[in-house]
Amino acid sequence: MRASRLVSALMLLQSRREMSARELADELDVSIRTVYRDMSSLQTAGVPIYADLGRNGGYRLVDGYRTRLTGLTIDEARALFLTGVPKAANDLGLGAVVAGAERKLEAALPAELRERAEIVRDRFHLDAPGWYDAGEATPHLATVAAAVWEQRRLTVLYRRWKEPDIVRRTLEPLGVVLKAGRWYLVAREDATTQPRTYRVGQVLEVETLDGRFDRPNGFDLAAYWSASVDGFRSQLVQGEAVIRLTSRGRDRVADAYPATITDAIVATESTPDDHGWVTATVPIESLDHAESEFLKLGRDVEVLEPAGLRERLVAAAEALTAIYTDGSR
Repeated sequence: MRASRLVSALMLLQSRREMSARELADELDVSIRTVYRDMSSLQTAGVPIYADLGRNGGYRLVDGYRTRLTGLTIDEARALFLTGVPKAANDLGLGAVVAGAERKLEAALPAELRERAEIVRDRFHLDAPGWYDAGEATPHLATVAAAVWEQRRLTVLYRRWKEPDIVRRTLEPLGVVLKAGRWYLVAREDATTQPRTYRVGQVLEVETLDGRFDRPNGFDLAAYWSASVDGFRSQLVQGEAVIRLTSRGRDRVADAYPATITDAIVATESTPDDHGWVTATVPIESLDHAESEFLKLGRDVEVLEPAGLRERLVAAAEALTAIYTDGSR
């Protein structure tokens, strides 16, 4: 915690040029006495901080140290947000750039903080995709990402789920998002259209066009993505199913189903009956999707309603029985 606070203090002094002990204390949510101790620790560690005395004085970094600390190239500065996700950096074609930025930051840190940074690297690793998903091939991701940085239009040949399934689009790329091991492009066709989401893995061909486009004023990628995800989830739910689960099935729910189903089971499940079964109501998408989802738990789940879904599962069970009892094999 203290090492993190020292880094925060160092970054504040770099960005604000000069801050009083009171200002630092307010920003770091500590006492002025703690600020005094932290400044002394940084000075002891070799950080060139000096204090201007007097009523309007404060702490400053010498100009030369600021130059060393911020001696990053444009590409390295862009890539800093990827230092904790090396796989994403490599996907974007920025692996070597991120490594260079990390080396410069490491060299700029005093010995104590550099040691702490190494501990974090040794003890924390982020692996974004799910257990059974290694991600998808995205051969055009680096080109797409470069167009996002440079505000360059793209012409893409894109495969989508509805007819015509192959379309050509000219897009203004606004951002890329990594979600559960898959990359998505947020883009609009021109200034008169709203942004839409495209899966980068479904881009078959891409060409970067000359000239730059103007980004929409106030566009917030994180806010767009959050609203888009909420809208997507609300459109998926087409009904509800009443199910029964064995105690073993109940224990497997978290591994088999997404949070929407898990949360619904927790909220609606009944008291276990004499045989340990619980009854719950869960949201479902299409009957096709629900059928495949409930087959995951085999005999540990029973669908009570709707009747159409129950009939599908009966037919699936009968088909499986025929396969495994066919004496001709």
